[in-house]
Amino acid sequence: MDQTHPTAGTATFEHRGACDRFDDEDYPAYSMGAATEMLQVTPAFLRALGAAKLIEPQRSRGGHRRYSRYQLRLAARARELVDQGTPLEAACRIVILEDQLAEAQRINSSRNHLADA
Repeated sequence: MDQTHPTAGTATFEHRGACDRFDDEDYPAYSMGAATEMLQVTPAFLRALGAAKLIEPQRSRGGHRRYSRYQLRLAARARELVDQGTPLEAACRIVILEDQLAEAQRINSSRNHLADA
């Protein structure tokens, strides 16, 4: 799965200004510890999401996992499904499909808006 938000720009996070990073959903601002605390999950859960190809964190220069807000939203949705009894692999597939559907709807909406103008 593409690890950037579908509407992300093309600049890499190393080249963006500090002000741009505040609103950037794809900027890998969260460490493993912060991510697990925010989501109330274990590091093993986040690693399992990576193994299932739902999210793939970027790495800091020191090799530490770094997560974006977009990735944490996907992880939170996967956790909801797992908490409801959905197997992890199935939950990840559901989240991927939901994300693809939302992007297709966004594209259709913008095309319809342009056609109406």
